[in-house]
Amino acid sequence: MSQHPEPDPPSVAGETPGLDPAVAHALKKDASGLVAAIVQEHDTGDVLMLGWMDEEALRRTLTSGRVTFYSRSRQEYWRKGDTSGHVQYVKSVSLDCDGDALLVRVHQVGAACHTGTRTCFDGRELAAVVGSA
Repeated sequence: MSQHPEPDPPSVAGETPGLDPAVAHALKKDASGLVAAIVQEHDTGDVLMLGWMDEEALRRTLTSGRVTFYSRSRQEYWRKGDTSGHVQYVKSVSLDCDGDALLVRVHQVGAACHTGTRTCFDGRELAAVVGSA
């Protein structure tokens, strides 16, 4: 089930430009070259899912208006919604203070989770002692 993102327009030199070097330098990637990308619904604040991005997936996300991830299991890029129709339209992307996580705020069309639930966290709450302030 391979995803086929739309190709990026070529740059003046005929090649697709890479990720902004300043952004690439700020990223603190894991041993596989990936950064966690937390996806949040922009208007409700609901946390929808967690995916993984490398520099290329982040570049595609920043330049296309759609969220692209890197699949660790399939070892390929996939653009959310290309086969399911459950598209994520980018509203903003932020890098956390340590550079090791991204917050991608989106307009989510349909379910965010591959199981068909609105978020990947629906119905999966763990029992925990609740602290008080």
